[in-house]
Amino acid sequence: MGRQWGPAMRAAEQTGCVVSASRAGQPEAGSWSCSGVILSRSPGLVLCHGGIVAPFLRAGSGALTAAGAAYLPGDSCSDDLRLHVQWGPTAASPAGRSERGLPGLCTPQCAGLELGPPARPRGRPLQPPRPAELVLLLSCPAFRAHFARLFGGAAAEQWRFASAAPDDEVSEDEEEDQLRALGWFALLRVRPGREAAAEERGPAVAVAPFGAVPKGSPLLACGSPFGAFCPDIFLNTLSRGVLSNAAGPLLLTDARCLPGTEGGGVFTGRPAGALVALVAAPLCWKAREWVGLTLLCAAAPLLRAARAALGSLHAGAAALAALLPPEVGAPWGLPLRDPGPLWAAAAVLVECGTVWGSGVAVAPRLVVTCRHVAPREAARVLVRSGCPNSALTWPQVWMQAFHSEDCVGLSSGVTLMLWACSAGRDLESFLRPLHNEPLCGIKAAGARC
Repeated sequence: MGRQWGPAMRAAEQTGCVVSASRAGQPEAGSWSCSGVILSRSPGLVLCHGGIVAPFLRAGSGALTAAGAAYLPGDSCSDDLRLHVQWGPTAASPAGRSERGLPGLCTPQCAGLELGPPARPRGRPLQPPRPAELVLLLSCPAFRAHFARLFGGAAAEQWRFASAAPDDEVSEDEEEDQLRALGWFALLRVRPGREAAAEERGPAVAVAPFGAVPKGSPLLACGSPFGAFCPDIFLNTLSRGVLSNAAGPLLLTDARCLPGTEGGGVFTGRPAGALVALVAAPLCWKAREWVGLTLLCAAAPLLRAARAALGSLHAGAAALAALLPPEVGAPWGLPLRDPGPLWAAAAVLVECGTVWGSGVAVAPRLVVTCRHVAPREAARVLVRSGCPNSALTWPQVWMQAFHSEDCVGLSSGVTLMLWACSAGRDLESFLRPLHNEPLCGIKAAGARC
């Protein structure tokens, strides 16, 4: 992946893990699993997605949406909850347990796929699953508020945030539980193993300050697709993308994340290998169409919420607050609320009745977009800008659409030129100043319309 990703890759593989939850003595009831991030190895603190423990809540998943609920103590779950954490070899011993003559581990599900006689596993050596206990369930209130504002309301039924495809049979109760747990995460404490003294403790994961990563920055996502299924193949799978957008601590990335990567860490190359966020929802659909963006929760505000929650619990839990990784340095880039570079400000939303799409503002009052966004019979088109100080809804301004076959210099059937003109202003007087001016490196194409 290049030299610049070396620190991020090392941090991702050293802190990535898989977490599974099951009921004691009820293997037939199935199990739940997701990805996680090792915050500290001594003591073992792991942060993962809260959806895997939501089925064990004594009061049901409704406790996650109770008024003012920002966290729930570990005893909120039933006593039959059993948690296990598994990770790869530590950096101090790259070969891990195989150096001592022990074979790599493979889950029964993966081993069952073998057609021939069992052979010596050739996968990566893994640490055996370690039992863990739930310290608390926590959420980032700002993340939940932005999620409710962006994806709630009247259009909520058009969105699906689940591991199953929209056509799969999912009960209403299961779907409601998934939505309630979407913004919740679980802080676990791993019980020390027999060889805890010999294990590499390693530095705590570095956390990027909130707002330090500008939109468009490259990101590296690390998670285990399909959770605990065959971790010797899927554990700590890497995927690259960029920070596509942000609304407070709710982040979007185009890095491909599959079901089971919930709770996995997302890292940046600057600060080197710093944890930026955790995966909240790897897949989503809107109006039965797949949306190729992953929802993330910023790590810094989530850990702040964890410190506040631990401080209000018993003394033993409060002592863990000091062991959570701090934010590194000061913000080095643009804050997330900044509109960013000019190319970001040029992207606009184009609405025409019930049809909408994206466009590019190539000059004042001139937008280019796909022709199907504004049909020929449309009389009014609404354009919105993402800049907070320049909400270009253009009231009292009408826009006239010119299709490619009406203009010289446009690709046939591909693009549509939208010319915004003030009411009562002659179109020719608006076009005349643009005839000889370059627009984003392109000569004005409307001169002979």
